[in-house]
Amino acid sequence: MRIAHFDCFSGISGDMTLAALFDLGVPTEPVYAGIASLGLDVRVDAERVNKGGFSATQVFVHTPEEDEHRHLPDIQAIISKGNLTQPQRDLALQIFRRLAEAEAKAHGVSVDDVHFHEVGALDSIADIVGSAIALDFLGVEKFTSSPVAVGSGTVKCAHGIMPVPTPATAELLKGVPLRSAPAKGELTTPTGAAILTSIVSEWLDTPTMTIERIGHGAGSKDFLEQPNLLRIFLGRAEPRERPVEECDTVWILETNLDDVPGEVVGYCFEQLFAAGALDVWTTPIQMKKHRPGVMLSVLTTETNIAALEAIVFRETQTFGIRRYPAQRHKLKREMITVETPWGSVAVKRGWRDKETLVYAPEYEDCARIARANQVSLHAVYEAARVKCGALGR
Repeated sequence: MRIAHFDCFSGISGDMTLAALFDLGVPTEPVYAGIASLGLDVRVDAERVNKGGFSATQVFVHTPEEDEHRHLPDIQAIISKGNLTQPQRDLALQIFRRLAEAEAKAHGVSVDDVHFHEVGALDSIADIVGSAIALDFLGVEKFTSSPVAVGSGTVKCAHGIMPVPTPATAELLKGVPLRSAPAKGELTTPTGAAILTSIVSEWLDTPTMTIERIGHGAGSKDFLEQPNLLRIFLGRAEPRERPVEECDTVWILETNLDDVPGEVVGYCFEQLFAAGALDVWTTPIQMKKHRPGVMLSVLTTETNIAALEAIVFRETQTFGIRRYPAQRHKLKREMITVETPWGSVAVKRGWRDKETLVYAPEYEDCARIARANQVSLHAVYEAARVKCGALGR
């Protein structure tokens, strides 16, 4: 399998991405031609530079001064008329769509009403379209990335002084592991975050791969603490023979309760699930002074810890919450639909490699069909499982 791994120890931006791809050996001519076909007053060139003592490629985008701000439909029209292959066009449109959704969420407007500022400028359009073309030229089957350095402090943008990461960048990086960096300032831009999260399927420090080439893309800023570089490793990952589960890291939050009414705990459950908890449960325990109590446990992603802890503190009035990370191995899974004598049922199917191990009919579908047809829930479950048993992967 051909694989590319992004090492974002100093963050990522659109120009750093394009520069690192050029440094990997992607030819510049088709990228320049694709950008030129958009009909915009923009010119791109790349140079070898020394950044923090390391040789790298830096991209320079030359544009005139402009006051025009574009909406998503404007940018979609520009990209659609360009002379790009369908995969290149689709990726560029996907990246801008992700940007628009993040901006819409941050500003509380619809996607089509998002008023692009910096990311709708000519240089950002060139960075994104150029990166989409270059990524297509790599011919990579899988993209992975290290945890992302976002920086710290503040940055001046169209809406004034904002903390790092800016709201759009933070929205784009939901569910992405972050890392600290000694350099201050904005290390990851919305454009870089949108490109990365549009292509990466796995987040880990170092994938199992044989490195063939390394590309170094230089950013425009210089830091005393570290070189401002994005590294992309290009190589091959051999398929592993043994069954491999999907893996990730989750967090467990725990607190012991001995003076909270059961209905309060139940209400807390509802609030936690509504806020995005992966799972919530209680365990009977014996506390000090021989008092019976329960341990409330919450399973969550790292990005959701603060919100869920706030709910537990508010609803239970506990004095403290323990937290610790846990490695989770998961079956690969997908949703399928099977037909029963009473209607369709969604089923979650889990497997390792080519071996299907688990079929789990969705409760809500089964319960709805059971009520509507006045049959037992057990009968609907069994009918769904019989259909599943006839399926193969």
